[in-house]
Amino acid sequence: MTGKDVYLYGMTLLTTSHRLDGDYPEPDNYCEIAESHRLPGGETGTCAVVLGSLGLSVEIDGNYQGYDTYPELLSFFESTPVSLDLVTCDPDFEGLEDVVLVDRKSRTCFGRFVAFYADKSLRRWNPGNEEAIRTSKVAGVDPFFYDESVGVARLCQQHGVKFATIDCKADSEMHALSEVNVVSDEFLRGNYPEHEIDALFSEYTDRTKGLVIFTFGAKELWFGRKGQDVQRFKPFEVEIASTLGAGDSFKAGVIYAMKEGMDDASLVRMASATAAAACMHYPIAENPPTLDRISGIAGESFALAARERTKD
Repeated sequence: MTGKDVYLYGMTLLTTSHRLDGDYPEPDNYCEIAESHRLPGGETGTCAVVLGSLGLSVEIDGNYQGYDTYPELLSFFESTPVSLDLVTCDPDFEGLEDVVLVDRKSRTCFGRFVAFYADKSLRRWNPGNEEAIRTSKVAGVDPFFYDESVGVARLCQQHGVKFATIDCKADSEMHALSEVNVVSDEFLRGNYPEHEIDALFSEYTDRTKGLVIFTFGAKELWFGRKGQDVQRFKPFEVEIASTLGAGDSFKAGVIYAMKEGMDDASLVRMASATAAAACMHYPIAENPPTLDRISGIAGESFALAARERTKD
């Protein structure tokens, strides 16, 4: 097997999104739909779209596709550097989709994810592919597939492949093994409602050798490693078309920076600029961030830096 730049393990699905012509309405009110799209989504699907746009080859793995999702995903990705060769298609499964209503400030998701996970004996996802992991340069491993996700993290460690993850608890094995764990404010509020943020950040950094990033939407994010003082970074301010996929694009920026060997401060700057570039356009899958747009937002040429590193 010829290795890809990135091995991505997580959720890929089809998302039907409707951009509203105005703010999300109160109950029993009306709002016009400005435009609608049915495109790849999910934490891994969106991340793959962005990484492909940034010029990296990607191997997608994770959940099964079904008869109603697999053909459209294949068609979308066939002209990109993203491979679905490892994806299992279950002919008895319709496939996983969601519907998202988007305005300029928020996105509201409707899906069947509880039902997808409800039957513990029916796990519609792959265990991870050791050869694809071994031959990749870096990986993105999401924690949503229970023991199988942990197994992928262990394979990454075994083969010396650094991986980024998202929203893992401080005491989890995946957090301990990760090179970068991006933890959202939503996750922190839901899982640690009574914890002081300073003490919680210290607990996270104490439990891993990797980089910890706490994100807070448009507010300053926190990042750092064990034994270091916390560092802060203010996200870039841009004109927002939609926040749908911003977090997945941030993760893509992290993975790109890992592959390029950036230091922590540059990684955070790259990831923040990638998320900002994603927010400026809707939908992401039809107009994903590019290195030139990201460089323009960040005020430094990541494209030039990548070319220089390639020469070296």
